[in-house]
Amino acid sequence: MVLGRVASVGNYCKKGKFCRSIGTSTHGRRFCYSVGNINHMHLRIFAVLLAAAVVSVSAAECSFRSDPNAFLERQQRGVRDVFDRTIRASASRSTRASVEPASTLPRKSFIDEEIFAKLSETNVPSAGLSTDEEFVRRITLDLTGRMPSPTEIRAFVADNAPEKREALISKLVGSPSFNDKWTMWWGDLLENCQFPALFDRRENGRNAYYNYIKTFVEGDFSLRDVVTELITANGNHYDVNTGASNFSLTARTNMGPAQDTYDNGLVKAATYFLGMAQYDCLLCHNGRGHLEEVNLWGSRTTRMDAWKMAAHFSRLNMPGRNAPSTDFFYQSVDISERATGTYDLNTTTGNRPTRAAIGTLRNLQPEYRVTAVAPTDGKWREAFAKSLLKDPMFATNFVNRFWREFFGMGLVEPYDMLDPDRLDPAKPPAAPWTLQATHPVLLQKLAQEFQASDFNVRYLIKLIVRSNAYQMSSRYEGKWTLDMVPLFARHYPRRLWAEEVHDIITTASGDLPTYTQAKLPNVRYAMQLSDTDEPRSNGAVGSFLNSFLRGNRDSRQRSSDQTILQRMAIMNDTFVTNRTRAAAPNLAVLFKIADNKEVTEEIYLTFLGRKPSEAESQTAVKFLSAAPNATDRNNLLEDLVWTCINKADFVFSY
Repeated sequence: MVLGRVASVGNYCKKGKFCRSIGTSTHGRRFCYSVGNINHMHLRIFAVLLAAAVVSVSAAECSFRSDPNAFLERQQRGVRDVFDRTIRASASRSTRASVEPASTLPRKSFIDEEIFAKLSETNVPSAGLSTDEEFVRRITLDLTGRMPSPTEIRAFVADNAPEKREALISKLVGSPSFNDKWTMWWGDLLENCQFPALFDRRENGRNAYYNYIKTFVEGDFSLRDVVTELITANGNHYDVNTGASNFSLTARTNMGPAQDTYDNGLVKAATYFLGMAQYDCLLCHNGRGHLEEVNLWGSRTTRMDAWKMAAHFSRLNMPGRNAPSTDFFYQSVDISERATGTYDLNTTTGNRPTRAAIGTLRNLQPEYRVTAVAPTDGKWREAFAKSLLKDPMFATNFVNRFWREFFGMGLVEPYDMLDPDRLDPAKPPAAPWTLQATHPVLLQKLAQEFQASDFNVRYLIKLIVRSNAYQMSSRYEGKWTLDMVPLFARHYPRRLWAEEVHDIITTASGDLPTYTQAKLPNVRYAMQLSDTDEPRSNGAVGSFLNSFLRGNRDSRQRSSDQTILQRMAIMNDTFVTNRTRAAAPNLAVLFKIADNKEVTEEIYLTFLGRKPSEAESQTAVKFLSAAPNATDRNNLLEDLVWTCINKADFVFSY
């Protein structure tokens, strides 16, 4: 057991001390009390043994200083990933689309005005609009995580109504499968899982949080109301009526001083709701001397500023409930706000460097970053929520996150390192700094529109996907280079989530499983699972899903990377191969189609959401025609199904 090893990334701490892991944000999303590659019970035992030995880390051990390229190159890596993903997704699609001057594409909204204007300014031609077949596949996957059926695809393509795309969007947004997908998305963002490294949420808490998330997704909710409730909620974290209290529990940092929890509360809120993960750095040291190459706002911000923000959480009270082991509330936590308390500068141990008194200043009152406003009463978390909702970064963060979901890349990357001093197009920063967004005016207009809608998420999603910028084809004829990526001249494919891959295969084959979850209803689709550790009732399926990097909502975030393991899983995993057999319910019906060309088209539409190209059709027909009898033909049809699932474009929404 190596004491300095960080479970989330496998790095080593300096001098064998507890260190901060470099997660998906600039200065780490995880505290390194999760030590070593050890299981949860071992971690608890180890923690008890070392509780008295926890020492304070120092600012000299800053993860940026130890590996600046990990941060400086992050944006470039994101652009490269989009470029490579686009090339891979296009590899198995033989048809190509002509490009055209951006000035010829119809403008539906200010989104199109901004995207197409920049393309025109840079003399970069845009892809044409997606075909109806491309669009129905893309929009159904992106909004619901499901593949449209052959019947739905044919009906949409045949429909001559001029507003059919608008009608389909309206039909999908708010549908049960839409709610399933976005419940999963919010569960990822809010990190709802049973056993994070720093505390135990347990199944009852996980379920209460899941039901809370599911309920607000199913409603046409305002994000203003949801975020306010998440930040301010009191109550027991097991209680379905106070499931929102699980957000505050996420801040809990055992074994260190209380200030570690206050700091973590700010880091979670700032990262989730403001896109400003740099607070994780600023709570250790001033930005000056650390962030000059990364974040202009951060370089001007002090540790004292960050402490005053964290002070909003310094009256957070989270005692465990004293309940017998037979009681539902056993090992639960009651969240409330104390009437008194401050952020005290009196620590020499814990997750962060020493917090020492500065002259006679020994404790701090809350003060919000933009307004320097202090709470006027004892409801400090409520004051934080009110200030956060007025912060321009709130709307900016969420429009950038949702843009990223539908366009494959944010207007700002990294999406959780927004720089407030580099976002206003009317006040560009002095050289050598530049505006952070690829399209600063568009980002600003989106944020303003989102705020004007009272932060209505469904409105924002519809606004984005109705644009012709979103509806462009991913196919592109001619030169395509890395420096064109930030222009959004074509649609960027995204690799499907683990749950989407699973649900496409089960739905297409007709072989729908049933998964049990502790104290929750059984589900048939992976997108309905309550967290990314499920289904615990089926470890083999869990392993298949994990190969697609769904993360654990704690030390490992969801990733769209592609790996050899994924290719091996699709080729060989029995979850897949069993669903290519003629015995699968849908395949038993499909395989009865006598005409080889017709059955080929049906299989392609069922599994790939598109018709085969002429070359693909001819090859398949020739392949199937070689069968001397029905049994051999079924075997060849099984091979054709397997081949479709293993085509490069199967795992992409394009």
